[in-house]
Amino acid sequence: MTAIDRRIMVDNRQVTSRRTEQMIGTGSALDRLHALGLDLPGLADNPNYVNHRAVGSSIHISGQLPYQDGVLLGQGIVGRDVEVQAARELARHAALNALAAAAQAVGDLDRVRIVQMLVFVASTPELGEQSRVADAASELLVEVLGENGRHARTAIGVAGLPRNSPVEIQMVCTAV
Repeated sequence: MTAIDRRIMVDNRQVTSRRTEQMIGTGSALDRLHALGLDLPGLADNPNYVNHRAVGSSIHISGQLPYQDGVLLGQGIVGRDVEVQAARELARHAALNALAAAAQAVGDLDRVRIVQMLVFVASTPELGEQSRVADAASELLVEVLGENGRHARTAIGVAGLPRNSPVEIQMVCTAV
């Protein structure tokens, strides 16, 4: 990564941070989501597993791929077939799908608190930018949920994911 790339990353984080500070505390989580031009998607049922499962006070969200209206938005390996910026957008969409499952589990987006997020990035062994891909999903959660969107996180590079998706996101959340 060049010095220019690092400067762009810092500038982007500062802009996101300012935008997040402006949005937090203004309206509901759903209002903030709509202000970003987004809606919670509907989730397809699967006969073999559920989108979420409550265990005690924890709600485990099944791994979510970047689907929109039943269509996988991208395929391939990050660093070979998929650019990092495209993977970041796919991660945001997978996080949006995970938010939909969380809201479904607790009944209201304003009641969701993200505890942990695992971001799996199908990537070349030399990529080393899995956390940058995951940052896009983390930023969305904070933009929408404010402090309830801050979470523990792991970003992992993997050889492949279901349906050749570049990203998959799994979460643990709780109701507040």
